[in-house]
Amino acid sequence: MNSPTAKTKVAIIGATGYTAIELIKILLRHPHVEIVAATTRQEDAPSISSIHPSLTGRLNLNCELLDPAAIAAKADVAFACLPHVASMESIPLLLAEGLKVIDLSADYRLIDPDIYEQWYGHVHTDPTRLGTIVYGLPELYRKQIPNQNLIANPGCYTSTAILGITPLLCSGFLSPKGIIIDGKSGVSGAGRTPKLGTLFAECNESLTAYSVGNHRHTPEIDQVLSDISGTETEVVFTPHLIPMDRGLLCSIYAPAIKETTEQELMQVYRDYYQGDHFIRIVDHLPRTKDVAHTNFCDITVRLSRGTIQIFSALDNLIKGASGVAVQNFNLMCGYNETTGLTDLY
Repeated sequence: MNSPTAKTKVAIIGATGYTAIELIKILLRHPHVEIVAATTRQEDAPSISSIHPSLTGRLNLNCELLDPAAIAAKADVAFACLPHVASMESIPLLLAEGLKVIDLSADYRLIDPDIYEQWYGHVHTDPTRLGTIVYGLPELYRKQIPNQNLIANPGCYTSTAILGITPLLCSGFLSPKGIIIDGKSGVSGAGRTPKLGTLFAECNESLTAYSVGNHRHTPEIDQVLSDISGTETEVVFTPHLIPMDRGLLCSIYAPAIKETTEQELMQVYRDYYQGDHFIRIVDHLPRTKDVAHTNFCDITVRLSRGTIQIFSALDNLIKGASGVAVQNFNLMCGYNETTGLTDLY
């Protein structure tokens, strides 16, 4: 365990996006963190506050181009907030310089490079490392995270779905095949780079499904559920874009494969997540408004005509990205897992 007065120096690799700004805000509250570097591909070395004006007066730092040796000379841990492909190009260089890395991209989540190429359309350039990296969902892999040098931070859809499904799948209430996940995410889930489909005039007052049958998070969900349950699992996942800034709700459906009651199912969740600070098993139907700007995931379950209905909600930018990254950071570095995250609400 680190000293209560110790400061871990961190770098934000790829500091321009929504995930990065949420991460920075959390780390500025963290009593054991000093942010010493932030990188961007802009060569004019902009101040971080010119990229994120909400940081004016809160973080006096100019962004720099990524130089792994220079970053390692002043930082202990790097949060890689880069898009896929760019992440796997940079992370081996950061690791070689002795940095601990938390990767918020999808580049190290899958264990099979062929599956990565199939779903992401790129050959993985660091394939021998795949399959050796701990998946950074602390509620499921907490014991494996401490003392790791690289953690694959999970995605927002994957976290919401996996946290909702795992207790009943592992307890034998759900068949591992044919679980239907209906996910709905706020527009920030698409990132900060302008795209036609996320322009205000395109997505406001509208609701649409996308990537039907081929969303990249599908093999990630299958992989983790199969690993946790010990049974090959296949889900049917359909994401939807909701015209709101942030938040994510998954409605999950599967036939019950043994006699049960709602009360029994709810108790399965309470027992499974007992002691997990950021999982709230609630009696009401979860709302994205209730988890916005927090690191909570709210879950409940219903039983209707033999079908189990699971509802799971979280903030896609925090518990779905930056907040869980800080949980991983705390576990990697020997701090209490909740440090820096309990004063968000």
